Amino acid sequence: MNRSVYGVWDGKVHDFRLIELGEQPAVLTGLDDFAPHNETKAFIADRGFLVFDRDMSLVEAFSQYLSQAARESCGRCAPCRVGTQRMRDLLQKFSAGLTANGILDDIKEIAEQVAETSLCGMGQSCAKALLDALHYFSDEFKPLKPAQAIFQHSFVYTTAPCIEACPSKVDVPKYIDGVKGGKFDFALGVILDKYSMAASCGRVCVRFCEIACRRRSVEGAVGIRMLKRYAADQAIANDRLRFTKSPIRRNQRVAVIGAGPAGITCAYKLLLEGFQVDVFDAQKTAGGMASIGIPSYRLPKDVLKAETEDVVRQLGGHFFYGKVLGEDFTVDDLQDKGYDAVFLAYGASRGSLLGIRNEDPKLAGYASGVDFLLKVHQHVEHGEPFAVTGDVIVVGGGNVAMDCVRSARRMGARSVHLIYRRTVEDMPAEDDEIVAAQREGIVFHCLTNPSGLVVEDAQVRGVELVSMRQTELDSRGRRSVEALPDSGFLMRCDLLVAAIGQQVEPSVLKPEDGIERDRWNCITVDPDTLETSRQGVFAGGDCVLGPLTLVNALDHGERAAAAIRDYLDDGEVRIRPERRMQNFLAKNKLFAGECLKTPPLHQDPVTLPELDASERIKHFGEVDRVISKEDAYAEASRCLRCYRLYSVVTAKPLQQPVRAAHKESTFTSNRP
Repeated sequence: MNRSVYGVWDGKVHDFRLIELGEQPAVLTGLDDFAPHNETKAFIADRGFLVFDRDMSLVEAFSQYLSQAARESCGRCAPCRVGTQRMRDLLQKFSAGLTANGILDDIKEIAEQVAETSLCGMGQSCAKALLDALHYFSDEFKPLKPAQAIFQHSFVYTTAPCIEACPSKVDVPKYIDGVKGGKFDFALGVILDKYSMAASCGRVCVRFCEIACRRRSVEGAVGIRMLKRYAADQAIANDRLRFTKSPIRRNQRVAVIGAGPAGITCAYKLLLEGFQVDVFDAQKTAGGMASIGIPSYRLPKDVLKAETEDVVRQLGGHFFYGKVLGEDFTVDDLQDKGYDAVFLAYGASRGSLLGIRNEDPKLAGYASGVDFLLKVHQHVEHGEPFAVTGDVIVVGGGNVAMDCVRSARRMGARSVHLIYRRTVEDMPAEDDEIVAAQREGIVFHCLTNPSGLVVEDAQVRGVELVSMRQTELDSRGRRSVEALPDSGFLMRCDLLVAAIGQQVEPSVLKPEDGIERDRWNCITVDPDTLETSRQGVFAGGDCVLGPLTLVNALDHGERAAAAIRDYLDDGEVRIRPERRMQNFLAKNKLFAGECLKTPPLHQDPVTLPELDASERIKHFGEVDRVISKEDAYAEASRCLRCYRLYSVVTAKPLQQPVRAAHKESTFTSNRP
């Protein structure tokens, strides 16, 4: 457990310099094992600083911290642009022994001006810890000793609430800065540094970033997803989303199983590194569930193709469609054919059963949500025959259920009903999707649950339902539901769609494959490296996490590519300081505080234009329209650049091997 020698955290002063350290509680957890076998000497953040080694140079630590602040300044306001550079320069002079009378007073005065008058979150927060240090521990500001120059190493991590909320950790303020400055290619480049599916993610991402946006508490979150889509659409519309073939710089070959978001991202990143990559998929096209599970009115398939298949082919990758792992080939086959590493990303494409009386997936008029959307996709995109007539009932409350009801409406159903056991407020689907479904004439039956199917001649003819009621609040503040006695009733239908979840197909892997799975058939992996229990085989996306979101899969694809690169380089897994810092910030909930000194001025958000409901239900054309350039500028200007800096000072550099791959690995379940 790290015990601070001195420091200030959340306004509380810790000073144990003159007494022997006892059993004092740790202010933060996780710093002692931030980097194994590498002592943590200090930590600096917007909420204060803590020093664990008296021999560490405080002035050098803050010099490195402010150097990062100067690099991150957008330059739009003088206090941040000039002040961070001036503080950095004065600290460096002081560190070098070029002291002058009043230099610390000068630094303190500048720090106060920067904190009080900067316009963005980064400027307002970057000098707070320095002010605390100068106020309470100015005697610890001393010129740098030779030994300190050799052994002191600082890693400064720049992030923001929206970045940390995003599974892929995309630098949101940076690409918004690009849009704000009219540099749309720059904005897109920030996103492409993480994954290729910018326009797709800009349409269907569940927007964890916007939930974390500081504007949300004023007049509404910045339209981060909207701006991502705008930057990407500009490139696609002007035919600038093109890549030249990546030169083969490495002899190793990698097989990617699954052309969904995780597999495509892994292939994309590895191709950019110069590896040879082949992608295998059971479907006819790339995209995975983003292709077959998200209807075209939300995600046009030409957009998806441009960011998946086209990008991978342009970079020199190859696709092998209609190939099913476990049927057409095995992991053994791939390794026998000379693939040096394998990435499993085959998703979770099996529908879940309702568990009610007379339920049988083979019945006519019965379909899982996934199977129904697949048939709709094959009909709309490939012209395969599929008709939806009569009355349709969909059971579920998530985004898949919304896709099913809205697709059934477009396919010509006479009526479409949604059955959900809880209230509308409890639905896990996005609010926008719920509102869109209601506007399109979908009839919601909440606090209603199916208990059985009415079957005649092997055909579903109706659903037996019971009414539900909410129970009292439990210890977690959540209400459950229970069936009302004698409340059963019947609703007739011609098609019942069970859209309550998806599962990983268990037959894909066999015990002899030597790849551990949990009781949900999800592959168990090392949580940091995504290594499986089999050497040379990595896994990610829904086959590891269970059915989650597109952006979670994108994150796994990028992380897997980095781990595979390390494995193929020298067989060593390396510390990723950014990943360690992200885990540390989340564990200590360091974004719980507010980084902005004063609430921002009200600024009306831009509304995304869309087709009228009466028009859009006639076809599968995209509902959401593109915002104007003027609206893009206006929305981007609402971003408060809530950057914060976190610095850890360690005895040795953080970029070093921590263990040989596959040795002493711990494989745990990835499901909640």
